Amino acid sequence: MDTDPRSHGLWEASAPPAPSTSSLGADIASDAVVIGAGFTGLSAALHIAETGRTVSVLEAAEIGFGASGRNVGLVNAGLWAKPSALREVLGDRHGARLLDELGAAPALVFDIIDRYHVDCEAVRNGTLHCAVGAKGLQDITERARQWQALGAPVELLDAKATFRQVGTHRYRGSLLDRRAGTIQPLAYARGLARAALSRGATIHTASPVIATEDLGDRWRIRTAAGSVTATWVIVATNAYSTGIYSMLRAEVVRLPYFNLATKPLDEATRGAILPDRQGIWDTCEVLSSLRLDRAGRLIFGSVGALRGTGRPIHRNWGRRALLQLFPALHSVNFEHAWYGWIGMTDDSLPRFHRVARNTVSINGYNGRGIAPGTAFGRDLARLACGQITEADLSLPATELTSPRFRAAREAFYEVGAQIAHAAGARLPAVGA
Repeated sequence: MDTDPRSHGLWEASAPPAPSTSSLGADIASDAVVIGAGFTGLSAALHIAETGRTVSVLEAAEIGFGASGRNVGLVNAGLWAKPSALREVLGDRHGARLLDELGAAPALVFDIIDRYHVDCEAVRNGTLHCAVGAKGLQDITERARQWQALGAPVELLDAKATFRQVGTHRYRGSLLDRRAGTIQPLAYARGLARAALSRGATIHTASPVIATEDLGDRWRIRTAAGSVTATWVIVATNAYSTGIYSMLRAEVVRLPYFNLATKPLDEATRGAILPDRQGIWDTCEVLSSLRLDRAGRLIFGSVGALRGTGRPIHRNWGRRALLQLFPALHSVNFEHAWYGWIGMTDDSLPRFHRVARNTVSINGYNGRGIAPGTAFGRDLARLACGQITEADLSLPATELTSPRFRAAREAFYEVGAQIAHAAGARLPAVGA
């Protein structure tokens, strides 16, 4: 995948091989062309191909190269923002639609996994949002109230129940969302690619777009050695957008996030830590996440980039923080370390854009790429196939904007995470 083991880490080491692809070397025609082979782009390609229409995917690097192949692998419902924020920002119509769509999005992910027999370590036992301190407990209590008012199958667990589910006394409580689960994200991306190929899609890797030409009724999308002519263009590059579509990158503030994976834990330790295999994340401002993979490795993540001075700082912090959570892991070391970038918008909500005529994109996943990306890819496919119109989408069309002080904010996130972790940020005791 990449010569740097810090790009995809454990996921590259444990995922099934990617399907065979090659760069585009000819001039071809399709009903639609998709730019980017991550969750959104591959879901769009799959859903277009399922209708019998032709679709070509152009990927600058490899399948799952961006955030889709680097993230934690939590298949969550909803967004970082509370349900009430969706209605406040988007209005009642779009807010209600988005809540319904994203509440059901994990089911779409697991349905695709089942239908296409995707080998991606899928576990559908829910996820846990864990409360750190009194403020964290207040936050998840309000989230539980809002989701329960919408009929969502979520449950607020107290500290004792959370201990039974996680194996540490450091959390005041947790919000169990039974709609959710975990996957091996790079394996899922590769599985989506195989599914799309099986339905007739074409995928060209190592094929960055270098130019576009509006032909009036169609677009010609050029690479260095070929082109795709298509009626519709779906741009699914998000925080990794470059070149022709770099304006999408400029719309988001990139937040670095890293993961550290231990060697497989022994059976007794595995029985005490996350015994039901939920993935978790906490309410800290510099948040952390935790999960197990199929082999029993414990994967611990947080904000930060594993480069420069950040590499030893974050690894050392990870070791200290993990021991605070689970003192029994005093002899366990990390065998994989990797990181990537999350695209953050100012309101923590994704954006739908008409990039040009018949050229559309959804951008800014704010750390929720798996389920929303899969669902939004299906939406964009339906739009390109004429099954729905823009008026039917769960997101309104918005103009591309650039956040204020973007470069400074990105530097702050990276340096600030180093400062927090170098200072030995700790979770407070459960009674705090």
